[in-house]
Amino acid sequence: MPSPDYARPCLRFMLALLALMAAMPMAAQEASFAPGWQVEAQTSQLRFQSVKNVTKVESSTFAAFSGEVTADGAVTLHVFLDSVDTKIDLRNVRMRFLLFETFRFPEAVITAKINPADLADLASVRRKTLHLPFTLDLHGVQKQLETDVAVTLLQDDTVVVSSTVPLVIATDDFGLADGVQKLQEAANVVIIPSGTVSFDLTLKRNGGATAPAPQPAPAPAEATAEPAAPEMAEALPEAPVSPAADVALEPTGDLDLAACTGRFEILSRSGNINFHSGSARLQADSAALLDSVAAIIARCPGLKIDVSGHTDADGSPAANQYLSQQRAKAVVRYLVKKGLAAERFTATGYGEDKPLFDNDTPEHKSRNRRIEFALVQP
Repeated sequence: MPSPDYARPCLRFMLALLALMAAMPMAAQEASFAPGWQVEAQTSQLRFQSVKNVTKVESSTFAAFSGEVTADGAVTLHVFLDSVDTKIDLRNVRMRFLLFETFRFPEAVITAKINPADLADLASVRRKTLHLPFTLDLHGVQKQLETDVAVTLLQDDTVVVSSTVPLVIATDDFGLADGVQKLQEAANVVIIPSGTVSFDLTLKRNGGATAPAPQPAPAPAEATAEPAAPEMAEALPEAPVSPAADVALEPTGDLDLAACTGRFEILSRSGNINFHSGSARLQADSAALLDSVAAIIARCPGLKIDVSGHTDADGSPAANQYLSQQRAKAVVRYLVKKGLAAERFTATGYGEDKPLFDNDTPEHKSRNRRIEFALVQP
């Protein structure tokens, strides 16, 4: 049997070990982000820069985004791409329709995981730099990236997360090369196929006072519905409503002549009105862009629009002219079904007569097969 002198140190050691074990769950509980944090968009900034013509740097922002950090450190940031703000109206429209194709891909999503233990001492040091691997889902492509961020504790319920260096995003990595090409053609510039992103995100602890979320821009005016005749209805499914809808930075009310003209030119370059091969039957994936076209036309009251169809040079000229005419009529039928007056439209088929490119490659042929929109001059 152990002597009393030996038993007392053992007893003290066991009591200390039990106390440490009892404290461990409490420490583990404290090393968390409970009850969660929300991005305060009103006091946050998300910026990106692009370069055109070698030396011209342009800075833009996104006006609408939301994000959170859950209690276990899961990070999610939704960037609503329709809210891109270049400070120039038609440039915003080009970015939405030609580069990001927001009618197909309305948001970019960033996800990451932060170990709560990595910020356990933030209350004492006030500012830390973390290496953060993350996933970016942009334009239908997911890619693993990484960056360094600075985390600054301003108050017990307020943290700012900032980029320490700009993050380089290569457009080719996210299927944006075609969009860059369309932007170059529309603006007659040369664009470096990458951009840099930087940010300052304010996060508020759940349960604290937060600034209100940014209000979306007013939705475009709806056209007065005019029932279409059954034979004029194009059987396409409704485009899904995005949670990022109505955040585009748009002029309020009706658009002026210059804004309408510019938008029709941009829509004509989008290349996202598709038909089944050799037919005038619209594919279902055309609905998203055509719904956007209808909303824009509704904001250009009193203007008459020519919808023109174009083909490549495969097949006979007569067959191509007929096919292009029927495709233009199919688009008009769809727009009339959305509530626009039929007398506002003409449908013209040009066949292969007005190519954008030589019909020498599959890519050029695809670009030549298109629908264009133009104002009919009085």
